[in-house]
Amino acid sequence: MSFVILASITVIAALGLLFARKPVHAALSLAIVMIGLAMIYATLEAPFLFAVQIVVYTGAILMLFLFVIMLVGVDTADTLKETIAGQKVLAGVLGVGLGALLVAGVGQASIATMRGLAGANEGGNVQRLADLLFSRYVVAFEATSALLITAAIGAMVLAHRERLDPKQTQTDLAQQRVSDYAASGKHLGPLPAPGTFARHNSNDTPALLPDGSQSKRSVPAILANGGGSNGPSGAPTREDDE
Repeated sequence: MSFVILASITVIAALGLLFARKPVHAALSLAIVMIGLAMIYATLEAPFLFAVQIVVYTGAILMLFLFVIMLVGVDTADTLKETIAGQKVLAGVLGVGLGALLVAGVGQASIATMRGLAGANEGGNVQRLADLLFSRYVVAFEATSALLITAAIGAMVLAHRERLDPKQTQTDLAQQRVSDYAASGKHLGPLPAPGTFARHNSNDTPALLPDGSQSKRSVPAILANGGGSNGPSGAPTREDDE
């Protein structure tokens, strides 16, 4: 009964992973899938696979996915554009083939009896796995490790962006402000804060200049366009860059 419940939750989360519109929701669905698989391993009395599933996949790889999503981001235009012609059809064919392979494997494991399993696990399942991993399959293990390292380096190279223009220093920014002032009379210093030398400290209250007039530039554009200025009625106003 526990297997049916865990398998149902895992399948529902996998469907959520496929049909989620936001990458973060897809990553959370993937976390549920991985945790569900770990619980299934635990019910099948495979504590080593249970621990590996939690520590490696859920704790490391999934967190790597989330960090990449947060740092790099996903462009909606890129996700909707089919860069390779026919990739959806190919993905569907491969998905059907993988599903048929899984059904055949699970059916074979359920019907046939495993011969020699008890003898293979005499010294302990974890010890035997380690022995096979670092003896018979050591070349495949090292090749897989090299592939993962190459994939990580490739992801870093793809995410890295070269700066087209040199980074401006404080001196460059100051010179740019002086040049803008000489060319168009743009104000050199920062804009006055809303409510400065005024009767209110609300963001929609214009600041008062030394001559007593209001500075419209001190009010955020979204509030100024909405007509939310609270300045004293009848007070003269002028632009502080004129």
